[in-house]
Amino acid sequence: MRTPPNERLTSDIAEPSLSAAAGSERRCILSGENSPRDMLVRLAISPDGLVLPDAAGKAPGRGAWIGVTQPRLETALADGSLKKALMRAFKGAPLAIPDDLPARVEAALARHLCDRLGLELRSGNIVMGSSRIEEQARSGRIALLLHAADSSQDGRRKLDQAWRVGTDAEGTGARGEVLPLDRTALSVALGRDNVVHLGVAGHPGDMRAATRVLQAVSRLVHYTGDDRASATNETGRDQSGHADQPQGRSADFDEYVKD
Repeated sequence: MRTPPNERLTSDIAEPSLSAAAGSERRCILSGENSPRDMLVRLAISPDGLVLPDAAGKAPGRGAWIGVTQPRLETALADGSLKKALMRAFKGAPLAIPDDLPARVEAALARHLCDRLGLELRSGNIVMGSSRIEEQARSGRIALLLHAADSSQDGRRKLDQAWRVGTDAEGTGARGEVLPLDRTALSVALGRDNVVHLGVAGHPGDMRAATRVLQAVSRLVHYTGDDRASATNETGRDQSGHADQPQGRSADFDEYVKD
């Protein structure tokens, strides 16, 4: 399938260009709003017409972009507006929209976040272990602090305090991000046992790794409507919610997208 000029293929391993991302926008086919492509989800079609999420944005062929939340996508699927929008985007090509497309999108975004964490780990940008995180956070070497969805309030509080010290943010109430992934999902993604907290290495002059991870986090949180991180940051209380674990990659999409 030919790739149109405006759908350049990119590697999920390559470091994204922040300047390019800032000027690259796409229009959501459901809301009609323009947003940076890093905050949208690309949908692509396989050779047999199956509509599938392309979280990495590297599948060949024409793509359609969505920036709505999961509940909104579920509604659009049910009332037929998604099908109409996709028919326009794909110029009337035969399409098959899976009934579980909203769940597939969530799984793809969770998998993309886990892939990003794995890439940053291999690049030496991920710090794990509460003691090591605390030490590096106090010395200002942690640019982004992350907690598993099922982490304890006490564990988060201790590391948050160390992070504030290292970033000269004492008294601000700043806290690390609570991920929409539990410790099991993080442990699988990073190939380590019992990953509850992690830090992304960096400093105010070098936020590249933290920015890459935060982009992946933000897309997943926006799509699921999981405001656990923001609610925890504001109140300091534990927030209950589902603990996502990335599902297996779709066999259909594996055949379609060759790494």
